[in-house]
Amino acid sequence: AMPEAIAVSQQQQLRTRAQTIIASELVPVYQTLHRYLSERYIPNARTTIAAYDLPNGAAFYQQQIIDFVTEDLSPEDIHRVGLAQVAALETQMHAILQELQFNGSFAEFLAFLRSDPQFYAKTPEALLAHAAWIAKRVDAELPKYFNVLPRRPFTIAPVPAAIAPFYTAGRYVDAPEGSTQAGTYWVNTALLKSRPLYALPALTLHEAVPGHHLQIALAAEQATQPPFRRFSYISAFGEGWALYAEHLGQEMGIYQTPYERFGQLSYAMWRACRLVVDTGIHAKGWTRDQAIQYMQAKTALSTHEVQTEVDRYISWPGQALSYMLGRIRILALREQAQNTLGARFDLRDFHDQILALGSVPLPVLSAEMEKWIALQAQ
Repeated sequence: AMPEAIAVSQQQQLRTRAQTIIASELVPVYQTLHRYLSERYIPNARTTIAAYDLPNGAAFYQQQIIDFVTEDLSPEDIHRVGLAQVAALETQMHAILQELQFNGSFAEFLAFLRSDPQFYAKTPEALLAHAAWIAKRVDAELPKYFNVLPRRPFTIAPVPAAIAPFYTAGRYVDAPEGSTQAGTYWVNTALLKSRPLYALPALTLHEAVPGHHLQIALAAEQATQPPFRRFSYISAFGEGWALYAEHLGQEMGIYQTPYERFGQLSYAMWRACRLVVDTGIHAKGWTRDQAIQYMQAKTALSTHEVQTEVDRYISWPGQALSYMLGRIRILALREQAQNTLGARFDLRDFHDQILALGSVPLPVLSAEMEKWIALQAQ
């Protein structure tokens, strides 16, 4: 709708002009692009999916690892870490099946979670309302875990309809740099049968608070840090923190049912599987179907989510590795601080110190936090 200040007659003139421009200038350009893609590009595109199939593919994938993980780890080492994480998480997930006294196999339990209506919202509004309720429960717990909280708030909104069918379950969208706008936690309300409620607490912790919103908003407020630390985004740090936030939800009491605790473990398993699948595809010859089957067997993600995720790993080599490897580093630093400081360890101070750094590579995170631990131990 146009502003009321524009006369009705002028509104119609503007609409007619816009329609003419679209038909005469915009549509032909898109038709040209469509012909190029369908007649020239797609018929000549490669049929393989691995980074190693590209020219200098092994070196390219290694550089992708360095870019996203911020450390020079080999695909083989990352694959082994992933397999170990998967095995440890499987043990925890099977323990929940025993707690629930589920009479069936692990695969049957996953099928139950993917198909039972009790685990899915009936309307987009219900899904958004549930996400908002979880977020407010988290808000009440934040002062117990952080001394410093961001001034900038966040809102919750559905993923735009134009991209929702092909999009992940949710995302955090930061406000423009220097603006007074709120951040936005996007929740995907399309394909509701692919959006399980038992996973929503973990998603909310990851994307909103104390995950992406809290970390990104606080980084922007670090006036003593240079702009590249305040406003850049380093995946291993940001995604590692957000995955750590999902883990922190256990201590905060956010997961209220065994199913929600299973959802959190499934989300952790999802990120552990990424270490296996990303390196499997790009360094070990895995097929798309092999990657899909592996993730369907190990996680409670819906079939649609698994397919979307695997296609993402194919098109974005290395990025998916940053989540679990970042979380592992933060948990290791926390354990080091607890062991060194004993009764003097304060979790709020630990969290504040990490977040005050802004956005940093993992080696810088380790060096800065080890200096902080040594200083606290004096």
